[in-house]
Amino acid sequence: MAEVNTQNMLNDDQSLLVINCGSSSLKAAYFASDKARQNYHYRIDPNLPVIEGFESAFKQLFAELGAARPTRIAHRFVFGGHIEDTARLLTVEEQDRLEKLISFAPLHLPLNLLGVRLCATHYSAHPRLSQWACFDNGFHYNLPALAYRYAIPESAQLRRFGFHGLNYAHIAKQLPGLLDHTITQGRIVVAHLGSGCSVCLLENLQSVDTSMGYSTAGGIPMATRSGDLDPGVMLALANQLNSGQLEDLIFHQSGLHALSNGESSDMQTLLDSDSPAAKFALDYFACSVRAMIGSYAAKAGGIDALVFTGGIGEHASKIRALICDPLSFLGFSLSASANQTHQTWISDHSSKPILVIPADEEAEMAAEVTPKN
Repeated sequence: MAEVNTQNMLNDDQSLLVINCGSSSLKAAYFASDKARQNYHYRIDPNLPVIEGFESAFKQLFAELGAARPTRIAHRFVFGGHIEDTARLLTVEEQDRLEKLISFAPLHLPLNLLGVRLCATHYSAHPRLSQWACFDNGFHYNLPALAYRYAIPESAQLRRFGFHGLNYAHIAKQLPGLLDHTITQGRIVVAHLGSGCSVCLLENLQSVDTSMGYSTAGGIPMATRSGDLDPGVMLALANQLNSGQLEDLIFHQSGLHALSNGESSDMQTLLDSDSPAAKFALDYFACSVRAMIGSYAAKAGGIDALVFTGGIGEHASKIRALICDPLSFLGFSLSASANQTHQTWISDHSSKPILVIPADEEAEMAAEVTPKN
């Protein structure tokens, strides 16, 4: 169903459709020429093949959009290569370039490209339409070498790229309206927790480190992705499995799904479960996020504020508590009532700021492709 939310997002008289294909959902926002915003969100049917599920979601979206005719469509692309651009026009050449990057994000890039093709077909009668790619790794382009280098020869040309950058950019824009200037210029950790998860260290509202690395499987465990593994584990798996089987295990059979012994990859299902396996998966996940926060505190010499975002970060009060309760030594403590009711400020009066800020990649994408006056 569509959720209407009027916001002054566009500065011109053109309409914009924003497409956000995640690993398990399709989100979209239509920004009309009168500046009204209409949001759409579809969960992908897990009983359908992935491509078929997304095609079904796009059919629902086009049906709900009805006669709406965007002049521009912005697509979230999880990875765009090591380029400084945060958005590019999707020419044939640009689409060909992105096709060659699929191995970096095999869960996402095929779906991102599918969305471009489906929109091109649906709006083929409208020649003025332009489609744009907005890159989720662009926010991390200027990571320092201490963050992006791996301890392997540079000749391998493998480095940390970082992801979830569109939402981190959105969060960075919200923080000056919520925190004192001295804090926003300091050290802030943002935990983007959903089906995909990462943690980002901001200094002066710029990314200086992030947990996802060369691919979208790195960092903390996720719904079905492993997170970081001992290189020896990867070598052992490579001796047991062929490349396709290994990729499937790391991206589709790991994370919460594996930690719960196959009970579920869905956080809410695990939260509702009484099984020991579900409890173990929750404890493991919270411990992993907490460890990443602690590592950034050590790297930066302290943390001035903590932010939760993403589906789990925004809605799972128990997970936030599991993460935050042992962090009192860093100066963080929750207000139980504020956390339980999902307030923006969930820290107690004696704590450094702990905030919950809704993810909004769509707003950031709209800003990226809207002509500046």
